[in-house]
Amino acid sequence: MRIIVFGATGMVGQGVLEACLRDGAVTEVLVVGRSSTGRTHPKLREIRHADFTDFTPIQDQLTGYDACFFCLGVSALGMSEAAYRAITVDVTLAAARTLLAANPELTFCYVSGAGTDGTGKTRMMWARVKGELENTLLQMSPRAHMFRPAFILPLPGGKAKTKSYVLLYRIVTPLYPVLRRLAPRFVTTSLILGEAMLETARGNAPHRVLETGDINEVAASQTPAS
Repeated sequence: MRIIVFGATGMVGQGVLEACLRDGAVTEVLVVGRSSTGRTHPKLREIRHADFTDFTPIQDQLTGYDACFFCLGVSALGMSEAAYRAITVDVTLAAARTLLAANPELTFCYVSGAGTDGTGKTRMMWARVKGELENTLLQMSPRAHMFRPAFILPLPGGKAKTKSYVLLYRIVTPLYPVLRRLAPRFVTTSLILGEAMLETARGNAPHRVLETGDINEVAASQTPAS
């Protein structure tokens, strides 16, 4: 299986990338980003690309892939709707359109978030914008899947880019085993998220929109790596 990962330098993407590199069925992982991951691995290849609103200049390098794991995103805290929409919607759709044109059978996994609302009725700007994006992606391809994790614990050694998240993870990380037992449908890890995406690419996802509980269950059914 050949996988493309966006957002591999972020907290979520670091775990997803690690899951891909560990999986014996994955033969190549292509990371597309503005900056390098700083990692080396026999399976890993990276493309540095500056303009995330236009991927057509590198489209010929994006063919022959089985799945895309799109982990790129920002917090809406302090952002206007226009600015948040430009990053969340415009960038994601630019990537999805280019990739699906190059790989019509591609599985496209998008990391959304718990509370996303596709009805347009919510007052929360971020939930409405992500809901609109989810609806568009689901219409673009029957192999598009939305992942709505609630709380994600980063990969050991992974780092969040938002200062408030860094503090939160320092407090919560030691409590993860307890939280997992008490609230398994609300807590997951970035590595488990990656494992669930790999199972989805194999055609083993029960739904096209997966909440935290679904993510944990799909990852738990993971095909043993060879």
